[in-house]
Amino acid sequence: MSDASFHDADQGPLMLRAEGPEDVAVLSMLVQDAVLTGADVTFDRKRRQLAMLINRFRWEDVDAAQREGREFERVRALLVVSDITGIRSDGIDRGDSDEVLSLLAMIWEPGTDGTGRLQLDFAGDGTIQIDAEAISIDLRDVTRPYAAISGHMPTHDDA
Repeated sequence: MSDASFHDADQGPLMLRAEGPEDVAVLSMLVQDAVLTGADVTFDRKRRQLAMLINRFRWEDVDAAQREGREFERVRALLVVSDITGIRSDGIDRGDSDEVLSLLAMIWEPGTDGTGRLQLDFAGDGTIQIDAEAISIDLRDVTRPYAAISGHMPTHDDA
């Protein structure tokens, strides 16, 4: 079986920017269940940017995949948070290239005058908290879609 392509679904790669709280909610839905390792996370203190190379589940393609009876897809994407004034993490070892992280949600907590904190929640209680001057988050697909290895849509048990 060959790789899927954006052309097959009449869609192009996502290239989105979040600049407001509503935008963060949309990006959060699109990156839910993205997987990566600690080695896929880099922080550039000089540029005040956090970049993550993620394997994003293509939630926007689920209905078409089910309708057409084809496999669910993932795509490699770059998630970049800019204008960072502070960052801290808990439960994440950025040096462990074997540990798989699953991003569950991105939550914006507003501060004063447009500042705030972006919290990235990962499965297993890992978090990254980012203090920022403003909301400045970019999501860009960087590869062609590929069949999800598990063949399944991610699910979550309600606790």
